[in-house]
Amino acid sequence: MRSSMDEWGPLSLKFGKTKASMQETGISTSPTMATGNTLSLVAKDIACVRGGRTVFEGVSFAVQAGEALMLRGPNGTGKSSLLRLLAGYVPVAEGTLLWCGEDAHDDLEGYQPNLHYLGHLDAIKPVLSVRENISQWAALMGAEADADEALAHFGLTKLADLPAKYLSAGQKRRLNLARLAASHRPIWLLDEPSVSLDDASVAQLEKLVAKHLGEGGMAIIATHLDLDVGPASVLRLGEGGAS
Repeated sequence: MRSSMDEWGPLSLKFGKTKASMQETGISTSPTMATGNTLSLVAKDIACVRGGRTVFEGVSFAVQAGEALMLRGPNGTGKSSLLRLLAGYVPVAEGTLLWCGEDAHDDLEGYQPNLHYLGHLDAIKPVLSVRENISQWAALMGAEADADEALAHFGLTKLADLPAKYLSAGQKRRLNLARLAASHRPIWLLDEPSVSLDDASVAQLEKLVAKHLGEGGMAIIATHLDLDVGPASVLRLGEGGAS
């Protein structure tokens, strides 16, 4: 079964069957940057199998620099599994995933440092301050970041010295998203990034993603919202296939 799409950008897509998914979070280290307008992430008839069950198969798409792909559909239709496969945390059962023309899963050490993956869980150290969480994240990524600037983008400046364990759910989500501004990587894989955010914070998220795309990055986002981020295509996934 194949999917139907709403397209607002130059992406080329073809998706097949979709089933259940799981959600987690993870990070990669030691960034190695790729630059220029030749960046591309291309999937060719990829399939995902988890727990002996096919989650999806026949998935093909191409995302270029400056483009975004929105994943839509009911819970349990494979959006999270697709993002985790793209992040290299789930193996490709069939097909090929190409980063700049090279097989991404054949060289995860070279591929993963080019991406940020934000899952459903907010990977925050509760005993560290808000600022320390950002600073340590940037150091882990091998970047020299202005933690205060990243925090300011999501209105966390006044909370910079507060231990993260005292943050609300929305504040923790904003802190997690602030990491995107603290360390530049071309590929952003975001799983429901707007969860727990108020309208003002969603607007800040949209601005951050739009800025990333404008600077030649790319984003693949699982979301139920109509995020205004610039050039994007929408893929709708449904039970047993896309709707």
